[in-house]
Amino acid sequence: MTTTLAPQLRAGRREWAGLAVLMIPVLLISIDNTVLGFAIPAISTGLHPTGVQLLWIVDIYALMLAGLLVAMGSLGDRLGRRRLLLIGAAGFGLASLLAAFSTSAEMLIVARALLGVFGATLMPSTLSLIRNIFAHDKDRRIAIATWAAMFSGGAALGPILGGILLEHFHWSSIFFINLPLIALFIPAAALLLPESRDPNPGRFDPFSIILSMLALTPLVFAIKHAMSEGVDILFWASLSVAIIAGASFVLRQLATPNPMLDVRLFANRVFTSAVVSNLLSVMGLAGFLYFGTQLLQLVLGLSPLEAALVLIPGLVTSIAAGYLVVPIVARLEPRIVVPSALALNAVGMGIVAFTPEHSVVGMLLAFLVLGIGLGGAEVITNDLILSAVPARKAGAASAISETAYEFGSVLGTTVLGGLSTFVYGSALQSTLGDRADRPQFETLGSALEHAGTLSAAAGERITEVVVPAFELGVQWAAGSAVVLVLVAAVLTSFGLKGAGRLMPGADATAQGEKDALHSQT
Repeated sequence: MTTTLAPQLRAGRREWAGLAVLMIPVLLISIDNTVLGFAIPAISTGLHPTGVQLLWIVDIYALMLAGLLVAMGSLGDRLGRRRLLLIGAAGFGLASLLAAFSTSAEMLIVARALLGVFGATLMPSTLSLIRNIFAHDKDRRIAIATWAAMFSGGAALGPILGGILLEHFHWSSIFFINLPLIALFIPAAALLLPESRDPNPGRFDPFSIILSMLALTPLVFAIKHAMSEGVDILFWASLSVAIIAGASFVLRQLATPNPMLDVRLFANRVFTSAVVSNLLSVMGLAGFLYFGTQLLQLVLGLSPLEAALVLIPGLVTSIAAGYLVVPIVARLEPRIVVPSALALNAVGMGIVAFTPEHSVVGMLLAFLVLGIGLGGAEVITNDLILSAVPARKAGAASAISETAYEFGSVLGTTVLGGLSTFVYGSALQSTLGDRADRPQFETLGSALEHAGTLSAAAGERITEVVVPAFELGVQWAAGSAVVLVLVAAVLTSFGLKGAGRLMPGADATAQGEKDALHSQT
C-alpha cells in the first residue's frame, strides 16, 4: 500500500490556476441562483407577473439545474468534461442575453429555463475535474473547501451584485454579469484544464432523464399550486405524477448495471445525512434571500445598494467559515460540527421569525449568523459526500451533491417563498375581502405600486394593510425554516456517527486506498 500512496504529488502552479478557472462556472451558477433577489421588486413593477409567475421566474432556473445535473454529468462522461464546460459556457452567455432583453414574464421564464439547461452542463464537471487535478489529499481538501466557499459565497454575492447594479441600471443589467466571466472562462479553460472522460461510461439513458424531470417538475408545481390555489384535484394529479415518475426512476436505476444515478449510494448513512444537511442548509438560504431582499427594500425602505450592503458581512463570514471549519473538523467529529452549523442557520432564521418589528440591524445580524452556519456546513458535507463513497463513485456522488444544492434552492423558494405568499394572500383576504384577488395585490411590489397611484390617504390605508400581511408571511416562512433545520440538526447528529475517520487528520490509509482505486479507474 505504501508504493500505491507514494506517487501522490503536490499540486503546482498550473493545478492551482486550473482551480481558479473552475471557480468561474461555480460563481456563474451560484450567482445566477440568487441574483434575482433584489430585482424581484423591479421585475414585479416592470413585467407585472402574477404571484405564481414570480415564483417560477425565480425557481425555474434551479429546477432545470436540479433535473438535468445528473443527465449532463453522464453526457460529460462521454463527450469529455472540459468540452461540455465550453459548450455550456457559450450557451449560458446566449441565454443571458435572452433574459436581459425579455419583454414579458413568460419570456423571462423561458430564458431562465435555458440558463438552467446550460448551467447544468457546467456544474457536474467541476468536482470531477478537481478529483483528477488534485492527487494529494491535503490539496484536494483545500480545493473542495474553495469550491464550497465559492458556491455559498457566490449565492450570497448574487443579491449584492444585483443591488449595486439596480441602484444605477435597469433590472435587465443583472444578466450582463455573466458575459465578462464567460469571456474570461472559455479561453482560460481551453488553456489550463485537462480533458477528462469516463473510459467505461455505459450507455446513455434518455428515458431516465425524462423520468427525473417528471419527478421534479410536477412536484414543484404541486407545491406552488397548493400555496396559491389550495389542495385540489390538480394538486393531487401533479403529486401523483411526481411520485410515480420518481419511483420508476429509482427502480430503473436499480435494475441498470451502469445507472445514470447510482441510488445505492443512499444506503450509506453518512452519505445520506450529508446530502440532506446540504439540501436543508441551501433551502434556508434561498428562502431568506427570496423574502429577505423584498423586506429590506419594500418594507424597510432601503435602496438596492443599501440593501446589498446589509448582506456583505454575511457574505464575508460565509466564505471565511468555509476555510476555518477545515482545522476545526480535524479536532471535532462531523456529527458535532455539522449539527452546530445547522443550529446557527436556525438561529439566523429565528431572528427573522421571532422579531416583533423587523429592522436593518436585525436583518444584518440574521444573515451574518446564517452565513457562518451555511459556510461551515457546505464544506463539511461536500467533503463527507465524496469521502463516504469509493473514489470510483466520486462522479455520481458529486452529481448528487450538486443536485441536492439546486433542489434545496428550488424548495427554499417554492416552499418558504410559497408559504410567505400564501400567508400574505390569506391575510389580505381577511381585511380586503374579494379585492385581494385583484392582480395589483398579487405581490407586495405591485400592491405598493398600486398604492402610489391613489390619493395619499387611500394609498396609506393600502400600505397599512399589505405591509403587515407581508411581514406575517415572512415570519411564518422563517419560523417553518427554523423547525426544519433543527429537525435536520438532530437527525444529522445521529446519521454522522462514525464519520470522523473520513475527515482531515483521520485514517490516511483508508483515504489512500480510495485514491489508489480512483487512479486505477
